[in-house]
Amino acid sequence: MPDKMLHIATADGEADAFAAFPDGGERHPGVLMYPDGFGLRPVLREMARELAGHGYYVLVPNIFYRHGPAPVIELPEYIGEEVRPAVFAQLMPLIEAHTAERSLSDADAYLSFLTTRPEVCTGPVAVTGYCIGGLLAMRTAVAHPGQVAAVAGFHGPVGADGPDSLSKLTARAHFGHAEGDITPEALGELNQALDAAGVDYTSEIYPGTIHGFTMADTDAFNPAALQRHWDRLLPLLDRALANS
Repeated sequence: MPDKMLHIATADGEADAFAAFPDGGERHPGVLMYPDGFGLRPVLREMARELAGHGYYVLVPNIFYRHGPAPVIELPEYIGEEVRPAVFAQLMPLIEAHTAERSLSDADAYLSFLTTRPEVCTGPVAVTGYCIGGLLAMRTAVAHPGQVAAVAGFHGPVGADGPDSLSKLTARAHFGHAEGDITPEALGELNQALDAAGVDYTSEIYPGTIHGFTMADTDAFNPAALQRHWDRLLPLLDRALANS
């Protein structure tokens, strides 16, 4: 499975990024994968390789590139409960500095880069994200309706930009929520807004999960929920990108 580190020119500089894609020299549908708040690190590279193994070119940017190359802060191999507060104390200023304006500007650059790679098919792409990356994936899909055919967000605040944003979503979507992140009532409101917007979507709470359930290097990790995530994500991509 080929993979490489790349550099993407943006309006504010140069973002480092990781790419994984199938071997063989053929073109494959493109997927932009936004990391969670802990950023680009080995577990995200492994998830990108897993997805690439199903026939996709997967690009994972360092969303905090304005503060330096990944890893922007020193991360332990395992992010357990005892180290999480200190890690988040360093990360929160970076997350707060990543404004909606910056995220949309970066999305333009990431998609432009992804769609011009020689290994990527012409046609639409997909965007997926985790934690804050789910929100970034939503913003990207809403801002690029003709280019993004599928969007997925996992344990992220995908509805944080409000009903007006949801009403502009044209991509097929799946949202996998942590049980600890959203109440059934709030899920019902989100799904009602998606229904009103005519979005082709699935949106569900993954049982027995807490925020961060897909990330194997954290104490939130839930192996069954990670598999459920693949079981939802792969068919979504297959349907949306089958003709790419």
